[in-house]
Amino acid sequence: MTLQPLELPRTMPAAGRLLVASPVLQEPPFHRAVVLLLDHDDDGTLGLVLNRPSEIPVERVLPAWSGRTTGEPVLFSGGPVGDDSALGLGRLPGAYDGPEPLGFRRLVGPLGLVDLDVDASVAAELTAVRLFAGYAGWAADQLYSELDEGAWYIVEGEHSDAFTDSPQTLWRDVLRRQHGDLALLSNGVDDPTLN
Repeated sequence: MTLQPLELPRTMPAAGRLLVASPVLQEPPFHRAVVLLLDHDDDGTLGLVLNRPSEIPVERVLPAWSGRTTGEPVLFSGGPVGDDSALGLGRLPGAYDGPEPLGFRRLVGPLGLVDLDVDASVAAELTAVRLFAGYAGWAADQLYSELDEGAWYIVEGEHSDAFTDSPQTLWRDVLRRQHGDLALLSNGVDDPTLN
């Protein structure tokens, strides 16, 4: 049985939106992945896989950040590119309107990248911090090709997605809050040929 991608309205990639792996995407590391888009322009696309916690404790790799991360104190696998480097993602308080803390670069809304080379005390000014080894990246037009093949759905993200306490259910949780056929996909089995 050949799986056909859903016919959905085309949403354009943009920082803050999520790429949600469709059931046709079975290859690791993107099977049931939820990717927060950090940047998208004519040169390509950059994002972080949000739902792949590793077993590597933060204190082993970045001891200065130990005890300053949200949720389980482990590195997350942000994607297959540059997995020997780390990126920090942080969230400002909801009503924050002051200057950006030193070492924080706002991406969209209250979300931003945290410079892991600055003093880790910057975490005290943020409501959440998560550290990622590696990232997901697409060359110019590569993501559009994958979208045309039905590998990804683009949906609006919520600021809490990046710091969920349940990364293992994030794929289903994000799909459940969508409308129509996308919400139905959240009930699918891991191997869509078994449906």
